[in-house]
Amino acid sequence: MTNLSGTNLNNGAAVGPQGEGRESASTFPKYPVYKDSGVEWLGEAPSHWLLKRFKQVFSERGERSLDGSEELMSVSAYFGVKPRAETLDEGDHLSRAESLEGYKICRVNDLVMNIMLAWNRGLGFAWQDGIVSPAYSVFHVIDGSIPKYLDYLVRSDEMTRYFKAYSAGVIDSRLRLYPETFGRLYVAIPSSAEQTQIARFLDHETARIDALIEEQQRLIELLKEKRQAVISHAVTKGLDPTVPMKHSGVEWLGEVPAHWQVCKLSFRYSVELGKMLDEKRNTGANPVPYLRNQDVQWGAVNIDELPLMDIEPAEYGRYTVRLGDLLVCEGGDVGRAAIWRHIDSIIGYQKALHRLRPESPKSDTAEFFFYTLMAAKSLGVFEESDTKATISHLPAEKFRQYRFAFPPLEEQQKIAAVMGEILERSNETISYAERTITLLQERRSALISAAVTGKIDVRGWQPPTSTKAPELAVAEAV
Repeated sequence: MTNLSGTNLNNGAAVGPQGEGRESASTFPKYPVYKDSGVEWLGEAPSHWLLKRFKQVFSERGERSLDGSEELMSVSAYFGVKPRAETLDEGDHLSRAESLEGYKICRVNDLVMNIMLAWNRGLGFAWQDGIVSPAYSVFHVIDGSIPKYLDYLVRSDEMTRYFKAYSAGVIDSRLRLYPETFGRLYVAIPSSAEQTQIARFLDHETARIDALIEEQQRLIELLKEKRQAVISHAVTKGLDPTVPMKHSGVEWLGEVPAHWQVCKLSFRYSVELGKMLDEKRNTGANPVPYLRNQDVQWGAVNIDELPLMDIEPAEYGRYTVRLGDLLVCEGGDVGRAAIWRHIDSIIGYQKALHRLRPESPKSDTAEFFFYTLMAAKSLGVFEESDTKATISHLPAEKFRQYRFAFPPLEEQQKIAAVMGEILERSNETISYAERTITLLQERRSALISAAVTGKIDVRGWQPPTSTKAPELAVAEAV
């Protein structure tokens, strides 16, 4: 066994904003001569680029599928156009339509546009033949422009803002960019040879940035996995590797320190479900803010803009929370938990939450059991309680019967303190990596926009003779 009290989860390699592979638009030269495009959103454009309307670049395709047998394609702000089958989440349907007959045909190198989401990057080029929803618009290139360049162009930040400005509708959910309007919009276009060079440049540079983003995402996952392993070990084996061990009799606990007690939750904690929401008395004579399932996230409780529930003062003892109570989700993400740390008001809780309170504060601390729940959740302990309904549930009667390991109070407090420090350091590293990802994504978007609008000149750019993926010390995180 390993002594975990000195475990360091902060040695992963989160790449800072000045790391390798982060060329910004200012790194590249501008074109020698610009001219006023005459179009407000475009501003100045390289003097040799041609000003066109989109109807001079694209023509709408009107073909329809005769039998719906072609590959169904999907359009997304995240990945552009892909086969629908490649984007399905578990439980999703390929299509809810009884037949795909009459769906619109799209060909390789066609632009597919969800006219309701063009303003939110809901468009892109198809790289294979297929069919798309009849509500979408499909265009083919008619002026010899390079589809890969145009794909970068129409999905750039500047262009989607342009689309939004000319979309019809009052609120975002109602906006529509109709094909006729799209055709009237202006764009500055370089020669096809220059388009090819810009697309080549962006393929290379975005791939480098994407590799860095992927490394940071991998680092985050590795940090989370290591953190969870450390917590699981601490709450089942303790911090001292020299203590005698015994069989717990509980499969997921395995061996535990011989001096720990293994017992049902109900022996150590009171477990109470919250008040059933009564719509008719939602804001009666005794309105009290109450917590819902979604208000309890791991280690944090939302207290802003809570709804109100009628709770009689005589019911406060059962249906309100007090400092140090542990709130546990009964449904949805079963077992997700947080400790209530506020003392300035009366707050109720709904039936979708369990309120756990130590039977004896001299024996147990919720801080320790919070980490026990994290371990149990990660090890799938509560999955057996799934009723296979749409939403999983953990009934109070069943929760009380689960068996856990409980060290003496002083040891619980020490484990909780060490785990708190580890969690804080890990969260700091993860937050830094997440901020790095955000900066990389912003820089990627800025680089694309600068290249396709002529703000930078990449005609002389060539890829490095020896291009390697950035070497990041992600392995140090495990």
